[in-house]
Amino acid sequence: MLNVDTRRKIDSCRDILVGKLPDPKAQIEQITYALIYKFMGDMDTASVALGGKAGFFVNGYEQYTWDNLMSTNLGGKQRLDLYSEAIAKLSLNPHLPQLFRDIFKDAFLPYRDPETLNMFLKEINWFTYNHSEDLGDAFEYLLSVMSSQGDAGQFRTPRHIIDFIVAVVDPKKDETILDPACGTAGFLISSYKHILRQNTAEKPGDKLTTDEKQDLMNQIVGYDISPDMVRLSLVNMYLHGFPEPHIYEYDTLTDEGRWEDSFDVIMANPPFMSPKGGIRPHKRFSIQANRSEVLFVDYIAEHLNPNGRAGIIVPEGIIFSAGTAYKALRKMLVDNYLFCVVSLPAGVFNPYSGVKTSILLMDKNLSKKSEKILFIKVENDGLGLGAQRREVQGNELPQALIDAKTYIQCIISDKEFIITDPTNTLNVDKKQIGETGDYNLSGDRYKKQEIHGTRWPMVELGQVCDFLRGPFGSSIKRSVCVPRGENTYKVYEQGNVIQNDFSRGEYYLSHEQFVELHKFEIKPGDILITCAGTLGRIAVVPENIEPGIINSVLMRVRIKSNTINQKYLVHLLRSQQIQSGIGDKSTGVALKNMFATSELKRFTIPLPPIVIQKEIVAEIENLEASINTAQELIDSYDQKIKSKIAEVWET
Repeated sequence: MLNVDTRRKIDSCRDILVGKLPDPKAQIEQITYALIYKFMGDMDTASVALGGKAGFFVNGYEQYTWDNLMSTNLGGKQRLDLYSEAIAKLSLNPHLPQLFRDIFKDAFLPYRDPETLNMFLKEINWFTYNHSEDLGDAFEYLLSVMSSQGDAGQFRTPRHIIDFIVAVVDPKKDETILDPACGTAGFLISSYKHILRQNTAEKPGDKLTTDEKQDLMNQIVGYDISPDMVRLSLVNMYLHGFPEPHIYEYDTLTDEGRWEDSFDVIMANPPFMSPKGGIRPHKRFSIQANRSEVLFVDYIAEHLNPNGRAGIIVPEGIIFSAGTAYKALRKMLVDNYLFCVVSLPAGVFNPYSGVKTSILLMDKNLSKKSEKILFIKVENDGLGLGAQRREVQGNELPQALIDAKTYIQCIISDKEFIITDPTNTLNVDKKQIGETGDYNLSGDRYKKQEIHGTRWPMVELGQVCDFLRGPFGSSIKRSVCVPRGENTYKVYEQGNVIQNDFSRGEYYLSHEQFVELHKFEIKPGDILITCAGTLGRIAVVPENIEPGIINSVLMRVRIKSNTINQKYLVHLLRSQQIQSGIGDKSTGVALKNMFATSELKRFTIPLPPIVIQKEIVAEIENLEASINTAQELIDSYDQKIKSKIAEVWET
């Protein structure tokens, strides 16, 4: 664990540079150069103190030693000139490891301010390292704080999530390990530390022989498409004790040069976004797709050894998208690889992304032995879900780790797995997952919606409602629609529901078209749900609307039984249980068939007598009115306070 002083010093370095170098990447580069420079100076000093010789700054490079650089005899301008000359020439120093020479290649100081450099080097000079592991931890912290600045968000997966996946997958000292989208090598370093801990008597890894430790370092491999990421991961691993890290600049999805390589353990947080037009992969993938998240998961599954294991962070599209490639991928995973899915909170990657993610845990042996898949829902990962991600109480990751490890042992020993918390843990038969053919991997979908303590019967929505989705989408509406006129019929869209405004809209059908599509007509009292893009928004069709139909981004819900009250049904459809099953609206993923009528029909709801339903609705409406009144009062006082402040202080 990095101490507070080290964190503060790195933060100070960033604060000093930010005025001259607002770009986070440029800050990382300059701090990287300086940390490595100081590291080499410390190693030379320590070697001489022990009776040896300097190894880095020798044979003509003595003038660039760290001690010379920080000499009190140098003025600010002299130190600036010496430092600029040093980092420009270190790539030519034959006594540096090739990795360091590569890092300093084309290095330069992008500002000429002696005062800024003096303050910056003073902070760097504070760092002293008896072991490169300390420097490695400092460097990882640097990467982590840069990841909160938007542009550098790609640099780092949250450390506690990496460590959780590594703990479940449990890599061993004699296994090969790969991260095919390694970024700054977080998974690889966490795996190395995990194996050292598993082989410790007194000091980390002291039960490993020298040969075993060397073999282990050679067995840990990373790929990344970005040369910047490769450079950062090489530095990170070197500073964690890897003399020759095996990190390669390689496009996992389009290159074939390493296709034949397979591994015992693969862990990754692959890129979620595909370029415009999609990926153009080579033809050796089992799943034919052009989406990066699909191809990465396929790649990882296909490159596991016969006893292989994997842990992958994936976006929600992998979990429930209805695209052909997504369904084929999920079927392959359920049939041959998957044993557990861990749902993570939507804010895990804040502040630079609110995307909802899950962890797919694979084990080819466990998958063969078990006919079930464990679903674990983590709603609290120990950090708040706001931009600052501060520590909070109630971390559910430790229990999730216990559940996952216990489940593994139960499968291995052929024992029944006992669920201790049915609220967040579910064990589902593979046959049930495959029943509809879409192989949905959202645990909430298979959860029985039970209202504990109620005496009312539970019924499926399909028993009391009819569901119908519109016939066509935005992409073709211009070719089928006509100008508004006499005897035309309106096409209602997502905006009508989201804005709760049924007067808006510009697309119409002729009478002939309407007759052909009349089954999609909406009438006052119908309930409409958005079912693509922004999911789960609900509106009730008002009186006196223009006659018309819905398009494919809307689903019509029409009550077919007199056993349910319309307002009661609306509140149920807006409930957390049903909304979470429909899909997380905050992801911003706009998939055309995000959920279908068949999915909504299977949701179960409590169905008390009509008179009780009306009482429940009345109570909810009274509470909502009280909340609205309170909010109006707050807004009123807020405005008064702002007005009062404006009278006293000039803005």
